[in-house]
Amino acid sequence: MRLLIEMLERNALMPREDMARQLGMSVGEVEQEIARLEAEGVILGYQAILNREKWETDLVTALIEVKIQPERDGGFDRVAGRIARFEEVQTCYLMSGGYDLLITVEGRSLREVAAFVSEKLSTIESVRSTATRFRLKTYKENGTFHQFDEAPERLAVTP
Repeated sequence: MRLLIEMLERNALMPREDMARQLGMSVGEVEQEIARLEAEGVILGYQAILNREKWETDLVTALIEVKIQPERDGGFDRVAGRIARFEEVQTCYLMSGGYDLLITVEGRSLREVAAFVSEKLSTIESVRSTATRFRLKTYKENGTFHQFDEAPERLAVTP
């Protein structure tokens, strides 16, 4: 049901009748398949993509690279699970490359995010180092463009 999942990723609010028509299925079959995917844990939830500049939230978002020492018999999973349980953590990914985890954290201020890093994240014994970067502006998120003014194309100057 790859096509159904792709439709839901693009627009989970698409009318089921439209999905059924495009997939050559009945509405009941579409709803049954969605229910099955939810029950099996393939679909974990649905979320709106917000333009935070228009919603006027004061939340600060930080991307934090975390280097960790894997635990014996638990590897990265146990440490990542512990970090992911913090209320401030929005996402947590195991990564390849120069660091092990990439987490997204939200807070009400830079100071609150800094306190999370110094008082919660860095105090975990397996955490070796962190690097924090703050989101300044969003241009595209989860495949959706945020509205932004593009700079007009400059004409090339030739001698």
